[in-house]
This record gives sequence, C-alpha cells and structure tokens, in this order.
Amino acid sequence: MEHNSFNIYGAKEVGTWISNNYLNILDIVKNTYIQFDNKIAVNPDSYFLKFLDSDKNRIIALPAYIDGETQIAGIKWIASFPDNVKNNKNRASATLILNDRNSGYPIACLEGSLISSARTAASAVLGANYLFKGKSINKLGVVGTGVISFEIIKFLTNLGYEIKEMSVYDLNESRALEFSNKVKQTLGDLNPRYENLEALISSSDLIIFATSATIPYVENFELFKHNPTVLHISLRDIDTTIIENSYNFVDDVEHSIKANTSLHLTSIKNNSTEFIVSGIADLINGKVSVDYDKPRIYSPFGMGVLDLAVAYKIYLEQEPNYSLANFNPE
Repeated sequence: MEHNSFNIYGAKEVGTWISNNYLNILDIVKNTYIQFDNKIAVNPDSYFLKFLDSDKNRIIALPAYIDGETQIAGIKWIASFPDNVKNNKNRASATLILNDRNSGYPIACLEGSLISSARTAASAVLGANYLFKGKSINKLGVVGTGVISFEIIKFLTNLGYEIKEMSVYDLNESRALEFSNKVKQTLGDLNPRYENLEALISSSDLIIFATSATIPYVENFELFKHNPTVLHISLRDIDTTIIENSYNFVDDVEHSIKANTSLHLTSIKNNSTEFIVSGIADLINGKVSVDYDKPRIYSPFGMGVLDLAVAYKIYLEQEPNYSLANFNPE
C-alpha cells in the first residue's frame, strides 16, 4: 500500500477560506447542481441516525462522489440537536471526510458546520437569483434566527443584493433580538426589527424560513397572496395547502419528498409530485420559465455532494491546520 498524507482543516482555516470566496462558493454550488443533473456527481440517500429518547435530535450521514474533471469522494457527518441553543451552543455540528477517488484513501478531515452553512446559504441565494425579480429587496423577512439565516443574509449582501428593510421572527424573542444586533454590528446599514410571524410574512417580498420545525405551522395562504419569493430552507414550516397553491422548486425532486418535509406531506396528500415545477438545474439551464402570479417557494433538501465540492476546493487552496505525513490507513 502507498502511504498518503492526511490533512486536517479546523474552523479557522475553513472560515478564512469561506469569508474570501462567496462568489466562488456560489459557482461551485451551481456547477455541482449541473454535474448532478448530468449524473457526473452522485448523491445517495442520506442516512438518519435517530435516538429513542428524542424525536428532535439526529445525526445524518451524507455520502457522495464526483467523477467530472474533479474526482473526489467523501462523507458529511452532521448532527442536529435543537436544544443546544438553550445552552448557547449552535444547533448543528459537522465533520467532513474526503477520500481519494481512485484509491479510496482518506486524504482530509474538515470542520463541516461552516461548510454546511455556507453551501446552504449559497444554494438559497442561487434559488433567489432565479426566482426573485432583480436584486433590490424591499423587505426581507427572516423566520428563525440561527446560523443559517445569518449566512444567507451575508451571502445576499456580498453578492450584490440591496436590502431596504428587514424583519425577524423567532419563537425565542430574546434570541431574535440578539440576532438583530449581530446583523447590525456585522453589516452596519441593516437594522432588523422584531415582528410577529403573520405581519412579517404578509409584508415581505423575500422570506427565509430557517428553523428547527418538525411539522408545518404556517397554514394561512392569505399571508402569501402578495406572491413573495420564499426560501424554505428548513423544509417543514409550510402547510400543504400553501405548497399546493404556489410554484415549487427544489434541488432534486427525489430528494425533496422524504423525511416528512412539507413537500413530502403534499406528495402523500396528492399521490403526485406534479405540484413541483422543477429542480434547480432546469432553472440554471433555462429549461423552465418563472411566473410571478403565485408565491415561488424554493425548498432545497440539502445535498451532501455540495459540501463535498466546497470541501475539496478548500483542500486544494487552503493550508491545513495539521498534516500527518506518511499516513497509512492500515
């Protein structure tokens, strides 16, 4: 067996690269979606490790590989423990392992939560690029004030979107106020205000849902009659009736109708997925047009192959925190 080096990239190395590569990450995500559509990138089903003592906590394994000009395999191992926020910890934590595509050898381990939040935000903004008119947001509504929402806002501003007004909502109002202060301190010209859920939805032209909801709780379609663009990142907030009366777009149809997402529940109710207009690749390739006479909801399930592509770019471009030379997997 040949000997390999094994590199470790901690939060500092990963975070530094991400902060300097917003547009690059968006391009990686966009290209990976196209590769997946062309069956060059492979993204098997996620495996959910659940616990008998909790219906909220889970750890998810997301294997993937890419066989284009870039050839890499790997797995993302991401934990979601919503009650962490009560102890001033992030809800999610993650690790990524990269494997050489030809030998199978592990070549790197990367802090994964920063990659996960960055590629999630990039995926969300990519959806906005195709489903939202222009780059001037009269009012951004943010439902769920965690890491993902903050990353999406950073991506929007770094990629040229103008946010004229912002409102936030969270079940924990003090957490929402902390989030608002963080946005104001980080982005300067934004001063989000706390608003009740109904008022926020009915007055925002771009809405982010990034919560830890396990069942739909937004049921009133009248709140969406102004036809906003909705980035439904947490996947389980919106009732089936709203889904049925909107234009729905996903990253991949097969992946989106699983794990009791709003789309999954709607597919069961209708015994069909015809309410889904298309996957993101068809938008990118111009195969579908976008109408604005209904709400447009983008619900990306979250594909591990996106994390893999971003992680591999970091591996190629960023110095590791630690490198173990002559590593022998045996």
